[in-house]
Amino acid sequence: MSDPIPTITLPSGAKIPALGLGTWQMGEEPRKAGIEAESLKRGIDLGMTLIDTAEMYAEGGAERIVGKAIEGRRDKVFLVSKVYPWNASRDGVIAACERSLERMGTDRIDLYLLHWRGQHPLGETVAGFETLRQQGKIGAWGVSNFDQDDMEELMELPDGANCATNQVLYNLSRRGIEYDLLPWCRERNIPVMAYSPIEQGRLARNAELIRIAKAYQATPAQVALAFLVKRQGVIAIPKTANPDRIDENREAISLEISEEDWAALDRAFPPPRGKTPLEMI
Repeated sequence: MSDPIPTITLPSGAKIPALGLGTWQMGEEPRKAGIEAESLKRGIDLGMTLIDTAEMYAEGGAERIVGKAIEGRRDKVFLVSKVYPWNASRDGVIAACERSLERMGTDRIDLYLLHWRGQHPLGETVAGFETLRQQGKIGAWGVSNFDQDDMEELMELPDGANCATNQVLYNLSRRGIEYDLLPWCRERNIPVMAYSPIEQGRLARNAELIRIAKAYQATPAQVALAFLVKRQGVIAIPKTANPDRIDENREAISLEISEEDWAALDRAFPPPRGKTPLEMI
């Protein structure tokens, strides 16, 4: 039997799985809609009940796929979506949320994020988020692609400390946040959501990762996911439309990597020695 998926506690006290389901590039081809929805359903069945999406993904197409996947099982799912920066004025964020709710066929988004910083003042975005939270249309709000200085600016705003998470690019080959942003978030109990945890599949071709994975009869992707889910305050959201790969991702939870092999991974993918600009895809 697979080990249970660890949980991460949001500032609100809500517990969510440390391994969820991404949806980037879903909804782009109508002929794939069925298998994409089935993959998400399979993940939910396996306990990967956090689904991350965005209005940007296929211009709402991914949200429609999510809507199909959660039909009849909404209460089992922790739903995350994101608003475009240019829609993130006080009134714009409210209107964008309404459109996302309609596309997903639900009355609430559990966690609603600003996808990245744009032209609208953060204070306006936060005010819109707080209105949505008070209306019960979102359970909590957060940000994405914010570096430490962005987070510090956010914390100074009225209600800015209500930020529930920061979703950033983080994987074995993109470890810059370990120097400053990740410790900063941990000190404030703000979980980090790691997008592109397998570097869009490129990590699976790394020779050292392949060597270590073979020693555990695992895949390189499983080792890359284990690297993240075993770290304090980190949630990984891999995307796949392959039900078999969903099963593989779930099994990453059961991997027990030796200290020797973690050290080998540190040599292959060195942690940062100083501040590096936040990376984005």
